[in-house]
Amino acid sequence: MKLIRFGEPGSEKPGVELPDGKRIDVSTYTEDFDRRFYRENGIDGLREWVEKNGDKAPAVNGVRLGPPVSEPGKLICIGLNYEDHAREGGMELPKEPIIFFKATSSICGPNDDLIIPKNSQKTDWEVELAVVIGKEASYITAEEAMDYVAGYVLHNDYSERAFQFDRGGQWVKGKSCDTFAPLGPYVVTKDEIDDIHNTRLWLKVNDEMVQDGNTSELIFNIPFLVSHLSEFMTLQPGDIISTGTPAGVGLGFEPQRFLKPGDVVELGIDGLGESRQEARAYGA
Repeated sequence: MKLIRFGEPGSEKPGVELPDGKRIDVSTYTEDFDRRFYRENGIDGLREWVEKNGDKAPAVNGVRLGPPVSEPGKLICIGLNYEDHAREGGMELPKEPIIFFKATSSICGPNDDLIIPKNSQKTDWEVELAVVIGKEASYITAEEAMDYVAGYVLHNDYSERAFQFDRGGQWVKGKSCDTFAPLGPYVVTKDEIDDIHNTRLWLKVNDEMVQDGNTSELIFNIPFLVSHLSEFMTLQPGDIISTGTPAGVGLGFEPQRFLKPGDVVELGIDGLGESRQEARAYGA
């Protein structure tokens, strides 16, 4: 299934995109796609509900899409998880996953505007595959890790490189500005994807293809990441893990390239849909 949330920011309702592209309101089944929904194994119940009621549910095509997960407790990111991306940044390959957080206040809808932060010099793009956790995970093995995955979602891990590298402290400062985590268009349940570790992901800036990679190139795969993270923190239903970006970010260009107002960023992952953000200046 493809789970969506639709409506104005802060007032989104849950929905489903059907195989024929029709989008329907499922708020009579569940209030939202939040921690409680995933904790109570809502996906299985929703699938049965849609089979029985999908043809009668209100259509919502043409309505703004919000982030498809409601208020996740954690947005965990993995740095330098593609060899070509590490090398383009002149960094050593990690021996263990590099872990950082993005503030959940950075999350927005898939097609909302990107707000270039006040005093930004180096706002950059990063297409990423993100994983949605379906049930509580603590000290789990890699062999059982996929049982804890509910689905997958497209994520653009926007980064302000001057904030990230030149201002001291951790990477989170360059990762957490408002609108820096557009998610969606939908969460795709894991049964919909044949091989998540052989899936194309790409990103364009002003129609120019700048990132074109494949998840087969991940240094640390999804079962390893879920297991590894569960050693250091309890993963809760609705938490999101973003697995890293392939080569082609603005930081890696020679000369470096960064976003400016009016630029259009488009990105996608096979099976997970596409998103589009137009950049505008803070306060504009």
